[in-house]
Amino acid sequence: MNNRIGIFDSGLGGLTILTEVQALLPQEDLAYVADSAFAPYGNKDRATVLQRSLYIAKELQHRHHMKALVVACNTATAASIHILRERLDIPVIGMEPAIKPAVRQSKNGVVGILATEHTLKSDKFSNLLDIHQHQARILTQPCAGLVEAVEQGVFHSAETQALLASYVLPLVDQGVDTLVLGCTHYPWFEPMIREMLGNDVLIISTGKAVAKQVQNKIVKSDHMQQGDIDFYTTGDAGEVSALASQLLQNNVVFQTFYPQHSRP
Repeated sequence: MNNRIGIFDSGLGGLTILTEVQALLPQEDLAYVADSAFAPYGNKDRATVLQRSLYIAKELQHRHHMKALVVACNTATAASIHILRERLDIPVIGMEPAIKPAVRQSKNGVVGILATEHTLKSDKFSNLLDIHQHQARILTQPCAGLVEAVEQGVFHSAETQALLASYVLPLVDQGVDTLVLGCTHYPWFEPMIREMLGNDVLIISTGKAVAKQVQNKIVKSDHMQQGDIDFYTTGDAGEVSALASQLLQNNVVFQTFYPQHSRP
């Protein structure tokens, strides 16, 4: 048994969180699960997402006796975070769109939020919006198809760029000076978004803030060498490994993580 920080997402979006955790806590051993057989979570009902989250948490705890769990998905956070915290005796860190820092840092008071439709309709997001919408004009944009573009490896295609532009440019036209990437998949599009926005619009994602939360909540490893990472997927391990290696620009190999709801 070893104590790792577990991180999971419906697919490869959570790798944007993993890279921030690894950068801040390089000595920590990590375990990442891409639930690719069930991706995306955004079109699944709440009960299914909760079931997947509980299963993955149980499996990670069985394999690695985790010291913390990061739910690197807004949809999974909304569906499962409270129950995971009740059932696990370790810190459980979730996601939420960075509305608060965006409102605080906006200079003209116009903030854009890119997120999945499921996130925008969640109670968690509605509560955040209620708290902050009197402080700024907050424009929400559901972004159907972007998660799938990452998971299918077509995030650089002309079709994906056109889709992305259809979401981003109307926000530019409405004067946003701060843009929140409200899904862990969306930072993979940041270079393209930056080209559309120019240099005057602030782009905010949650990875660094999440990594900081993890740092504050764990008992840090006392070994000095670089920690290692175990990668798992419920999908095709070869395909997921190839795509993740492309995203991370580094060779990574995913192991099979059985998609059933109990161990075979």
